[in-house]
Amino acid sequence: MDENFVLGDHVDENSDLYEHFRFVVDKGQSAVRIDKFLTNKIENVSRNRIQNALIAGNILVNQTAVKANYKVKPNDLIVIVLTYPPREIVITPEDIPLNIVFEDENLLVINKQADLVVHPGHGNFSGTLLHALANYFLTTNQTIDNGFGYLVHRIDKDTTGLLLVAKNELAQTKLAAQFFHHTIERKYQALVWGDLADDSGTIEGNIGRSPKDRKLMTVFPEGDAGKEAVTHYRVIQRFGYVTLIECQLETGRTHQIRVHLKHIGHPLFNDGAYGGDSLVKGTTFTKYRQFIDNCFKILPRQALHAKSIGFTHPVSGSKISFESELPDDISQVLEKWHTYTNSRHLYS
Repeated sequence: MDENFVLGDHVDENSDLYEHFRFVVDKGQSAVRIDKFLTNKIENVSRNRIQNALIAGNILVNQTAVKANYKVKPNDLIVIVLTYPPREIVITPEDIPLNIVFEDENLLVINKQADLVVHPGHGNFSGTLLHALANYFLTTNQTIDNGFGYLVHRIDKDTTGLLLVAKNELAQTKLAAQFFHHTIERKYQALVWGDLADDSGTIEGNIGRSPKDRKLMTVFPEGDAGKEAVTHYRVIQRFGYVTLIECQLETGRTHQIRVHLKHIGHPLFNDGAYGGDSLVKGTTFTKYRQFIDNCFKILPRQALHAKSIGFTHPVSGSKISFESELPDDISQVLEKWHTYTNSRHLYS
């Protein structure tokens, strides 16, 4: 590998969906078409992946998108975003319900339910979103190259809300670039412990794997590890001991909202992984503890919902956006908090 060839950062939550390369062309390099140059330069990359990236505008030379006939020159700075080739996995169609918000010949927007893993992995070899998609495409007689679609991003198993799926590699490549360059607009709603001091704010802090538990993420406030992460929030409604907020991601690190909110002392309500599944704020009265337990039974997961998403359509180029209502479990818990807060005020 060339000493100037550097594998760059990519968004953690999509770390095996696409990759980023950045390198400088050697001083002695002769003029050659960039598609041929990159096919020879990058190991295990197909010409089709390079062509898709060029069509999508995902290959920049000196900060400008180029076409396949561009001839590289010495000292050119080349930046590339490529989708990974699909892994060799066998997906058997499974009849799992899907709430499809939008569909055309290039993509799907799905409102994902709780307790649904997006992609097969350790301990989850069946019952995933990809198994559901394989069944959906089969029963609707759609011919998809790999049979189950192309993931562009992910949301956690127990996070509900809007998720994009491409139907072909070119659409995936174009959408992946929007995620990589943070031009996708995503807003989440979350119920967090505590009464935030400000009505809006920004949380910054590098996020990486916790050295104490590799399954979890943590904030490295000194920036000595992890990757840059930025979360903007604003308060929607205050309930005293908990607060409903909206979060907008500037970056997309694994568990970003959950980790950032824990870092500032406001973990998500009933987030077992990050300390939100016990009584964090409030009184020690027995009735209050029973109230919290009842809320946890209604909402047996972190209170996080991917509420809206906006992006540029990969083919038409038009700006489109979608919103989804809060799921019943979060809505019921919010109603209980509304009632509880009003009763406290009534007798205080």
